[in-house]
Amino acid sequence: MSRHWITVRAPKATGTQATIGYDPPLRTYFLQAFEDPETDEPNLWIGTRPEEFPDLAGLIAAARAEGCVLDGLTDEDIDDMAREAATPSPSSLVERCGWPLR
Repeated sequence: MSRHWITVRAPKATGTQATIGYDPPLRTYFLQAFEDPETDEPNLWIGTRPEEFPDLAGLIAAARAEGCVLDGLTDEDIDDMAREAATPSPSSLVERCGWPLR
């Protein structure tokens, strides 16, 4: 799983330790930002379902829909995630057993 540190800016907050990446088992890009100091859980976490964001553009659009702007995403980060996304992932146990993914 690739993970890259970026900054996420929203109207009321800036997260300087946000994480963006690609999750091969879920075959989705993901974004985590604005960690809650009490629970350590991200207040913004998108890309948690199988194939939710098969491309980076969809993830960025979803972040924008939440009022967020991503800063610090480099070409190297994008290339790294794209390479990982292009590598076929084996089917999960759920898929092999024919259970519903969603």
